[in-house]
Amino acid sequence: MATVIQADESQESRTTPPPARTGRADRVRHPAALIRLVAGVCWILLVLLLAGYARSSVFGLDSDVARGVDLLPWPPAKLTAALCGTALLTVPLGFAVDRVLRGDGRRVADAVLAAVLAYGLTLGLDLLAGDLTTLTHPLPAGLGRTDPVYGHFAPVLAFMTALGTAGRRRWRTALAVTLTLSGLSGLVTGYATPLSLLLALLLGWTTAHAARYAVGEPVASPTEGQIATALAGTGVRPDAVLTLGTGRYLVTQHGGGPDLDVHLLDRYAQASGLLGHLWLALRLRTAPRPLGLRPLRAGLEHQTLLGHAASAAGARTRLPVAVVELGPDAALVAYRRLDARPFAELFAELPEPPEPPGEGLSDSLPDGPTDAELRDAWQQLALLQRRRIAHRSLSPNTVLLDAEGRVHLVGLARGEIAASELLLRLDVAGLLAVLAVHAGPERAVRAAIEVLGPGPVGTALPLLQPIALARDTRAALARHRSLAADLRAEVQRRMPQAPAEPVRLERLRPRVLLTVVAGIAAGYALLQFLFSLDTNPVNLVTGADPLWLAGAAFWAAASYPVATFAFSGFVPEKLSFRSTLAAQTAGSFVKVASPGGVGGLALNTRYLQCAGIPTAQAMSSIGVSQLFGLVLHMLQLAVFSALVGVNGAEFGSGSSPLPKGWVLGLAGAVGAVAAVSVAAVPRLRRRAQTLLRPLRAEVLPRLLDLAQHPGKLAGGVAGQLMVSMCFVLCLYCCTRAVGQYPGFNAVAVGFLAGNAAGNVVPTPGGVGGVEGLMSFMLATTGHIDNAGALAAVMLFRILTFMLPVLPGWAAFAWLQRRRAI
Repeated sequence: MATVIQADESQESRTTPPPARTGRADRVRHPAALIRLVAGVCWILLVLLLAGYARSSVFGLDSDVARGVDLLPWPPAKLTAALCGTALLTVPLGFAVDRVLRGDGRRVADAVLAAVLAYGLTLGLDLLAGDLTTLTHPLPAGLGRTDPVYGHFAPVLAFMTALGTAGRRRWRTALAVTLTLSGLSGLVTGYATPLSLLLALLLGWTTAHAARYAVGEPVASPTEGQIATALAGTGVRPDAVLTLGTGRYLVTQHGGGPDLDVHLLDRYAQASGLLGHLWLALRLRTAPRPLGLRPLRAGLEHQTLLGHAASAAGARTRLPVAVVELGPDAALVAYRRLDARPFAELFAELPEPPEPPGEGLSDSLPDGPTDAELRDAWQQLALLQRRRIAHRSLSPNTVLLDAEGRVHLVGLARGEIAASELLLRLDVAGLLAVLAVHAGPERAVRAAIEVLGPGPVGTALPLLQPIALARDTRAALARHRSLAADLRAEVQRRMPQAPAEPVRLERLRPRVLLTVVAGIAAGYALLQFLFSLDTNPVNLVTGADPLWLAGAAFWAAASYPVATFAFSGFVPEKLSFRSTLAAQTAGSFVKVASPGGVGGLALNTRYLQCAGIPTAQAMSSIGVSQLFGLVLHMLQLAVFSALVGVNGAEFGSGSSPLPKGWVLGLAGAVGAVAAVSVAAVPRLRRRAQTLLRPLRAEVLPRLLDLAQHPGKLAGGVAGQLMVSMCFVLCLYCCTRAVGQYPGFNAVAVGFLAGNAAGNVVPTPGGVGGVEGLMSFMLATTGHIDNAGALAAVMLFRILTFMLPVLPGWAAFAWLQRRRAI
């Protein structure tokens, strides 16, 4: 409702009404039905989990209920069951006849569909949950067991809910009494259990909302005659009713009375934009409650109260003169018509800075409001703030200007009375942005200070954020890339003492939500993988030698400060050691949700950008670091492979599984031939030059810059080597902790080969590839069996991949709060 109302209230009519818009849907999918559907499914799953795992509690509840109902004075069982069964069918039938006679046949058809679906789901759930004895008990006659879902509760409730009982108290009371008596009858006669009753009610309620959202709810617009008749009962003397658009009407009165601008509030208006408002309410701490979730009468009273409160405060706005309900799902609000137009229609927006003055402006629109009009806009807001009324929807479409140069603030549907100081400051920030779009930051700020004073304007500076502004205002600012920054700079220039740090308004950022969801999914997949193995991670930790386990944990923890020195050594600029250490720690969280080393590269690049290093130089530093890391990794692998080959005792069979000398020579010869071929063929040469251009244009110049800081470069190289050694020592301690005794060189080869696989396998953190190749290399190059090698690798992955996820998440959140990433 909020989106449509706000848009409608912001568009004042001209002398000639525009043609009526068409295309309004006959049905509307209300997001509230989807929310109730999801909630109902969750409750059904919770009941099934309770029945499956809390058996003793459920059996105890069934026994207590059975003893309790025995104490009730109750008529004979057969007579009771017959009367309740008749009532259970009579109530929905009578309600259906009543709705058909009132011309609501489409809803009756939808309700029949919901009842059929509920009955089918009841039968399906009876088959699927028949083995859950907690939902059933033996029949009184001893012939079988009761059904998991009791009787016809689900179809009846689905029918009544889909047909709609809101505002029909008698039918709601009849349904509640009938369901209560029928449920008690089922408990007394022994044909129902407490959980089967609850499951039937949840299934019927959930199915009704599923059907309402799937097929939509029928919406019928009132005719002009019905509108005239309804308004006539409130004292209005309608002469003619003209349709201006979807849900908007112009009403003229007899005897020269003022024209009225009438808005229709119905299910269509409530559903429009509700999901977007729900998402905003989830993200923003100060977001208003979505009006679509309020009952229609509550929204109606809220708008009327705000209109009268704003008028009583002396502010110029549209005053509601008549409010009338057309039924439980529709109402009319009539406002005194204003001969005014919004700023968005009257004034052109500022041109982009590169354009000469005057270009980009429409010839038919003035350049902007005058200084007097700007001051009048601020005076209207000051009147609202004096009574602590928050507008909450200030935009170029809700600030109107009439022919006499007076400003009107309309669109108060989202406002609040007795607003907090934060909401009042948000209004100041919103009007600053609106006026800056049409008059420029300097004039907007100057007029605000002249009317409000420097204090309120300075306190609004931390709230000049896109997330805190209305949607139309955000869209207008987005069309001017530097306008928001210029506005903040202008406020800061006039009030240097004002706090400039933005206030944290978001409770949940999309990036954080996506990262957390991805991390949870990847962590769950990793746990499933680890616990599916014969080697249980819990047994590995509890059964390991404590001294060697402590040594492994020490070297795993030491790898992070060493990695900090290695990373800083390839960045000529000075970096904060604490923030850089946090960034390396956060990489253990990011890599859980990203394949190979992609997440770490993106995180480090973002960290350097936020540290003030240009993007090209940041990426070049990362490139240089990766290039040195690759070369050093291959050198280490070659050295330790040669050491393993010299000491034949380190192989299980006395022969090396690594490539022989002639194989390496043949590979070198093939590489040399390929290099010569690329250099000789022009097409291949051009392709190679294209691929190597980023290396030549970005990485090599950055490497030359690093050459001027030999100390840092040496620290980076040493750090790269020490990081690998920390992990090798950690893996070696893990092998000793599980009772294996491989050679140190064999462990180094196993880690270096497995780590290379982790950067190639397209799974989060290289899951699967790292464990497989690392355990294979350990078993092949050392005197340990496959089970021992797998146990050591699993313990190593627990210490270096699983346990650091939580501190990595904490470091990631800390960097986000400090805006370091």
